[in-house]
Amino acid sequence: MGKRVAVVFDSAGTLLHMYRVAKEMSTGSILEDVQTTLLVAQKANRALIVLRTRFDELRQCDLEMELHDFIEMHNIELGISCSSSPFHLDDVYGIIKHNRTKVSDINDVVSLVKGRCPNVFYIAAGLIVDSRENVVPYVLSTGGQMYSDTFVTVKLLRELGIDIYIASGDDAQNLNILALSLDIPMNSVFPVATTHDKERIVNDLKKTYDFVFMVGDGMNDILALRAADMGILTSQQGDERPQVLMDAADVIIGNIIDVVDIVRKINNQVTS
Repeated sequence: MGKRVAVVFDSAGTLLHMYRVAKEMSTGSILEDVQTTLLVAQKANRALIVLRTRFDELRQCDLEMELHDFIEMHNIELGISCSSSPFHLDDVYGIIKHNRTKVSDINDVVSLVKGRCPNVFYIAAGLIVDSRENVVPYVLSTGGQMYSDTFVTVKLLRELGIDIYIASGDDAQNLNILALSLDIPMNSVFPVATTHDKERIVNDLKKTYDFVFMVGDGMNDILALRAADMGILTSQQGDERPQVLMDAADVIIGNIIDVVDIVRKINNQVTS
């Protein structure tokens, strides 16, 4: 059997151009085009939480309902996308119950994303929790559309015989839409992957493959970028990148299509 190469992609900001909105709960201010992982990284003891809910459930309930009641009523699952310190879901539920976050707060950010991105690929919602201060400092919504070169990038990599994976903090429902669009099987997709999950996924793949690339764009990719045989940081989203993240990457690119030439060169070396 020939030598094998794999590429692991993050989704948000890497395969998808994202529009992100945060509502600062202490002031009610709306922050647009924010990098949510940086809001987590600003302080220790913070985590980015994904709400695995259908948005028709939001529209149909009382907007003044407190979020913890909404979660219990609809049996909404929560996922920890990334954190600046170790976190457990039991702690997350306790923080949400302690606060007065309402369904209307989530609806505010979701509605704004829908209004600004009428052709959005998918919409997700979540919040940031702070276990030290026992607060929900932000509620969040994101919407994503594939970059114009995403489909052709994946197609060209597949033609090279490269195995393609997605490891993302997004939930399975949204990633299923993306994977189907890119013809990537769901058994090659790792949803709700934390920073440490992504590192583990890369390390596990390195036991099977001769060379593993990690392609990401945010702080939640930093450990995987370091663990990969080659870490590729994308700057196409346009957000500011902290120096520590840039230092973790072997290569920084401005367009997702640039991955193809980098992988092709390494693939030729590995298989020759």
